Amino acid sequence: MGVVFKNGISYLGTIVLMLLTHISMLGIVIVRGNCESPAKLLLLTAAVLGLDIAYIAVIKYYRQMTYTLDILLLCVLNMGLIFQSCFGGVNLSFKHLITCIAALAACQAGFLLTRNHEWIRTKKPYIYGVIGLLILCIIFFTGDRGIWINIGSFSLQPSEFIKPCFVLICAASIMELHKKKKLLFFYVSLDTLCLCAMALVIFGLQWWCRDLGSLPTFAAVFACALVCRLCYPRAKISRTAVIVCGVAAVIVLVAAWVLAPSYVQDRLHVDIWADQYGNGYQQCQGLIGIARGGWLGLGPGQGYLHNVFAYESDIVFMSICEEWGLLYAFLTVIAILMMLMTVLMNPPKNYYHATMATGIVAVFVVQMALNIFGSCNLIPFTGVTLPFISQGGSSMVTCGFLVGMLKAGQSPLFRHKNDRPKKKKSGQKKKSKAGRVKA
Repeated sequence: MGVVFKNGISYLGTIVLMLLTHISMLGIVIVRGNCESPAKLLLLTAAVLGLDIAYIAVIKYYRQMTYTLDILLLCVLNMGLIFQSCFGGVNLSFKHLITCIAALAACQAGFLLTRNHEWIRTKKPYIYGVIGLLILCIIFFTGDRGIWINIGSFSLQPSEFIKPCFVLICAASIMELHKKKKLLFFYVSLDTLCLCAMALVIFGLQWWCRDLGSLPTFAAVFACALVCRLCYPRAKISRTAVIVCGVAAVIVLVAAWVLAPSYVQDRLHVDIWADQYGNGYQQCQGLIGIARGGWLGLGPGQGYLHNVFAYESDIVFMSICEEWGLLYAFLTVIAILMMLMTVLMNPPKNYYHATMATGIVAVFVVQMALNIFGSCNLIPFTGVTLPFISQGGSSMVTCGFLVGMLKAGQSPLFRHKNDRPKKKKSGQKKKSKAGRVKA
């Protein structure tokens, strides 16, 4: 009973903190926002608080060890909904609301599908098949070496859905390190070779699609998978193999830097202030917006960056800084990092979930760094989205699914209910006892 009581207090405390966060943001919209119609403000308030209450009521029906991650996810998603609904004026963004609901549903799907490591290992060939199918869709349906599939007014980015599949393959292949075969002078795992081959295919696809912004994310996941293999207690990887892998990685990085396409070279060496109305337009306007907003911002809907292309996706961090202030932008980043740090409060229970959590954290950290540092001109501008905040259905659903996978490591399932030994009936027990006495 003590554990239940403690969990109940913690659960209630996180809910209160989440509601206070959203209410305070809505209060800022009322006091400082550019709201022309009270009806629009009431609609935004009803959407945010209604989603809070509905999800809190639904999530209690899911049996799991902790609900902290669910509440933090809901908190960040509704913060993003308020941001997206206030750029240029207060008006509920129905599109972003739908993607938030889809992300919450994807979170539960990711949780249920990945919490049993034995089951997911048996489905590994199907995961490879899903990745292959997504790659074929990118090649044949996205157009001229693009990354988007356009169906009327609806667009889909298949490469986003490759991320959780790739993380799953990296995690589900750990146990195969026990099965090694000699290849030339090394003892290697065939499953590891398949993983490396799939990584090379994905890297080549990103290069072919000119989507080099997502390439560091996949590279980070693959690097984390290799580190987890090197640290695996029974891996017994030789020093020679480690040295070969390190040298190969350095050669690949140098070759990528030298052989990068011309448009990548331009981004590596561009002086944005010398080209304010060309390639550096977005970043220059964004940096000016950050300076204009200061610590507390101009007020929701009071900024200018909503007139700049991709204000709601690629440079959304700058848009938040301008209207809400640098302080609120940092708080948003801290809220996302708190979700990732739940693996420290509720550590994974086995090596599969630990490897999976490592890959998921790598996805979010690299994406956040590319978006924030790229838009602020600290690194080359890549145009990737800020998780949970940027507008985009494919990215939101993928991020929600990844959070569900992260939650699965904190509430794992090691076997199905049907695998439990069946209890003998009372009649059978009496009969067996009588048989022993008679004998």
